[in-house]
Amino acid sequence: MNLRVVIVDDSNLVRERLVKMLGAVPNLEIVGEAANSQNALEVFRDQKPHIVIVDIKIPGENGIEVLKKIKKINQAVIVIIITNYPFTQYRTKCLENGADYFFDKSNEYSEVIRTIENMVNSRFIENTASSW
Repeated sequence: MNLRVVIVDDSNLVRERLVKMLGAVPNLEIVGEAANSQNALEVFRDQKPHIVIVDIKIPGENGIEVLKKIKKINQAVIVIIITNYPFTQYRTKCLENGADYFFDKSNEYSEVIRTIENMVNSRFIENTASSW
């Protein structure tokens, strides 16, 4: 089974970069992209991903609100927060609201990819898949 991923970021460049980097990961499928909170939740409900990568600063509700709604719908979905604002208060708020990971966009792209590769390789996703 392929790991299903949705990417939520208002920057086309960031989404394209993540799609390209994740495209090299076997057993992984990018099933949707969104540039704002409303589209993010629509894509999430339609595509039922195992992992959602969310930027904190997106149009509409911020990424933390999107995180809360995703976790309310399906707590087993892995939410990875990415941001250009890696301040302690953001990290704490995200983790308190259910984020599974929190990465700085300016220098931790490789960590995002490595984290997802580890999930694929460890079959970590089997528990998430059964939650849908």
